[in-house]
Amino acid sequence: MKGTLGAFRSHERSVRLLMVNQFTINLGFYMLMPYLAVHLSGSLGLAGWVVGLVLGVRNFSQQGMFLVGGALADRYGYKPLIVAGCLLRTVGFAALGVVDSLPALLAASAATGLAGALFNPAVRAYVAADAGERRVEAFALFNVFYQAGILLGPLVGMVLTGVDFQLTCLVAAGVFAVLSAVQIRSLPAGRGAAAGPAAGKAPDGGWRTVLTNRPFLLFSAAMTGSYVLTFQVYLALPLEVRRLGGDGTSGTVSVALLFAVSGLSTILFQRRVTDWCRARTEPGRALVLGLLVMGAAFVPLAAVTALPLPEAGPGRTALAVVPPALAALLLALGTMIAYPFEMDTVVRLGGERRVATHYGLYNTVCGIGITVGNLLTGAALDTARNAGLPALPWAVLTALGLLCALALHTLHRTGRLTAPVPAAAPG
Repeated sequence: MKGTLGAFRSHERSVRLLMVNQFTINLGFYMLMPYLAVHLSGSLGLAGWVVGLVLGVRNFSQQGMFLVGGALADRYGYKPLIVAGCLLRTVGFAALGVVDSLPALLAASAATGLAGALFNPAVRAYVAADAGERRVEAFALFNVFYQAGILLGPLVGMVLTGVDFQLTCLVAAGVFAVLSAVQIRSLPAGRGAAAGPAAGKAPDGGWRTVLTNRPFLLFSAAMTGSYVLTFQVYLALPLEVRRLGGDGTSGTVSVALLFAVSGLSTILFQRRVTDWCRARTEPGRALVLGLLVMGAAFVPLAAVTALPLPEAGPGRTALAVVPPALAALLLALGTMIAYPFEMDTVVRLGGERRVATHYGLYNTVCGIGITVGNLLTGAALDTARNAGLPALPWAVLTALGLLCALALHTLHRTGRLTAPVPAAAPG
């Protein structure tokens, strides 16, 4: 940890502030969102389809507007979009704690999603701009702060929600209000629209340049599988733990262990993993290795399906805990390997132009992939249960990791992950 703190202090003040901001963003978000569905269905007594609608509106308003948020950041500058997103989430989270009508809940949910679409691409573009040649190292540290917020947020939210969900909403809103004030006061301006001719009112049209960037689009499609795989920490792995361990206290503890393994391993080892990769391999090969490790994460789960399942006792508990925890650890390791180089590759494939717009489209593509991938994973889990093929979903996920790794290897071997797109001439 001392090395991580030393590396953190060695970066520009703006980069350090953005890392702390990301920790705070995730802290505020995850102290509230895991408990929102219970509040809607329990305290407000809403039907299941209404709960799904409210949560779906939040997700759609974020994923569907990432490209717009990124383009606005390149047009008006990164700081205004970061501040606007945090202010909007302040309003949205506060509203979720006090409104109870469906139109108001939908509006508040949409506001929280749109807020993420505004600040997410801008934050990453700002880090990339101010980190310069140290982008890979900066994004490795960024991931540490990112995971720390995810790890701590639900714990704080559990304590607050135990008192009252409205308190959770108000505290989360207060976190974003303070964050907004800090950024208004301390975050340097001048990135994005004011940074040069690559941003702002380029005559060739920002969206057209990004949408016709073939190497970038191929890379985005190949990396979508990594997000589908890592999302299984929230979908397939908890379902498997519950299936084997039950819904009681032991099942809840086992699910919490998945998140603890994922978050703590990143906090402790991200910098070492990144340093090891930088010293021994090229960025393209690191991406391929990361996807291979993510695909291999599901091999232990497939392997144990060949073992007889004990009715109860320590043996069944071990099968419910150890393979999913190992899968979560390998998924975290694969992400540690790939993420810093992934963020750097987005910048390079964009020729270091319209960085926020590229990040926005990248997030949109991956968000769509997560939705489709989760539907297919859910279908595979149902099919496996009905057909008596317990290894099926894990085999499919492993195959997805191998397929995406092959796609990345092909892009790397043909030079499409290294050559930046040249600036387009004025039309």
